[in-house]
Amino acid sequence: MNIKKIQELIELMNNNNLGEIEIEQEGQKVKLKKTTAQGIIEQVVPQAAALQQPQAAAAAPAKPKEAAGNLKEVKAPMVGTFYRSPSPDSEAYVDVGKVVHKGDVLCIIEAMKIMNEVKSEFDGKIVQIPVENAEPIEFGQTLFLIEPI
Repeated sequence: MNIKKIQELIELMNNNNLGEIEIEQEGQKVKLKKTTAQGIIEQVVPQAAALQQPQAAAAAPAKPKEAAGNLKEVKAPMVGTFYRSPSPDSEAYVDVGKVVHKGDVLCIIEAMKIMNEVKSEFDGKIVQIPVENAEPIEFGQTLFLIEPI
């Protein structure tokens, strides 16, 4: 089951005010559970058969949006777990105050055991990182506030 199918399930849940949905298809099992009115927090995903499938390429980077003043937001392109570094013992990709350029990796979002890089779409300086490392995130949640340069 690919990310697009899971996003369709999330939309189905939101449109029909469902709190939980579980689907099993071709040896893959997906369970989505909404624990708040704001979004889906828990995912229990593929069994062994799904783990043998080739891994998808990194997801498209989050699209920036104008925020208060001249700041731009980088939002989560998917539901998953936010990681500031490639591994627990590595340095963070970016910190507040760091200047980033278009194409620089800002973070990783883990979704269904796949690590997806989120890259900057513009040059700027990191002003705020409103999420904590290893925190579950929702689709469209603000990950970074960047001041364009």
